[in-house]
Amino acid sequence: MIHFIRSSFCLAAVLLAGSTFAAAIVTDPSKFETTSISVSGVVEHKLILNVDDLKQFPAHQISETQVVGQFGGKPVKMKGVLLRDILEKAVVVSHHHNDVKKMAIIAIASDDYKVIFSLNEIFNSPVGEGVMVFFEKDGQPLAKEEGRIALISTKDIRTGPRHVKWLKEIEVRRIVE
Repeated sequence: MIHFIRSSFCLAAVLLAGSTFAAAIVTDPSKFETTSISVSGVVEHKLILNVDDLKQFPAHQISETQVVGQFGGKPVKMKGVLLRDILEKAVVVSHHHNDVKKMAIIAIASDDYKVIFSLNEIFNSPVGEGVMVFFEKDGQPLAKEEGRIALISTKDIRTGPRHVKWLKEIEVRRIVE
């Protein structure tokens, strides 16, 4: 009986969370629109970057990326900046060699959706070559529905879970002391 109650509660929570997210998309996506992102946490230089600021970084173009579940699998071209380049400008604080093993990067959307990367994943794996903060799709600025600035991890097998529309913040956290 307890297992049934627990399962029912979990199912209700998942359904409620899904309907809340879906309602946010349908009702008024412009209320989530972002025009700048902040970089905060364990960094020497806190940053606030808008699209024009991002265009000052080395540009990266990713061709024929499929965002599973978001664009119906249709290949799209994206232009933006590697997350690695943004973090290098902010200068992640690490006093000891092993500090980097204890840090996470959290990409946060204005609707509170969050995705996580390890610092090693960004700077020491092929994944880092494909984590991009982007502001153009198919040669056009991102629409309000995506927030003008978004993030995607193109090297993931399924790209949808780490695609962040309405990107508002990149936070570097030390997760283990």
